[in-house]
Amino acid sequence: MTDNIINHPSVNSLNSAATNTANNVARLKAMLDKCQRAVVFTGAGISTESGIPDFRSPGGIWSKHKPVDFSDFVASADARRDAWRLKLMFDKDMKKAEPNRGHRAISKLVELGIVSHVITQNVDGLHQRSGVPDSKMIELHGNATYAHCLDCGQRYDLQLIKENFERDESLPVCDHCDGLVKTATISFGQAMPQDEMVKAQAATVACDLFLAIGSSLVVYPAAGFPSVAKRNDAQLAIINRDPTDLDDIADLIINDEIGPILGGATDIE
Repeated sequence: MTDNIINHPSVNSLNSAATNTANNVARLKAMLDKCQRAVVFTGAGISTESGIPDFRSPGGIWSKHKPVDFSDFVASADARRDAWRLKLMFDKDMKKAEPNRGHRAISKLVELGIVSHVITQNVDGLHQRSGVPDSKMIELHGNATYAHCLDCGQRYDLQLIKENFERDESLPVCDHCDGLVKTATISFGQAMPQDEMVKAQAATVACDLFLAIGSSLVVYPAAGFPSVAKRNDAQLAIINRDPTDLDDIADLIINDEIGPILGGATDIE
């Protein structure tokens, strides 16, 4: 009976998966041990393991709720109200989320000096909450945990804005310059932040290992950074549940859950 259980196809499949994960962890750990200056690039996949839905994938948030274009936000009070309604809805998921094993592993790599910068497409602030300092973060799509004035840049806490909007849908206006106040994220139709793009380019060119984690690598110009790293003689590791269009240039491809792989490679539980 014992032999039959051991040789059962489902057991063999589990054993094979565990062996494959262990091999991938070992290969990633070897790359991290050899590198001098790594850069981490993260997409939605790392935060889905914290319970934050993917915005762009089939069945994701944007397939159910049309995003508000930046030009509409600026031109129309109705569009701004739509945007803030969506913001309140999204925050229900984001408020419950905590940094997961993958976030904590990346934070450890930053703390050890192995990773120089974390470039992220995410807006949830979970990297910072896991311990990555602001000076090491490059947020390509902004940050959804605060708001700012589009004219003067004054930063605003979201709590009072939410309370006022929930009461009578009053729209926030900057008390410094009367400008429009918006979450500090990059909306559809809004220009990418040039300072952050320049920082990301410089960090990518300087690294000898580029870790693309939890990104489908289809949203440009950000998805071009792995290719930049390869052109500058860095190794490229792609860790994502599904294959990507850049797998053919990668030195290591891991299609697996992010938390167990990064946690195993860094001894983080």
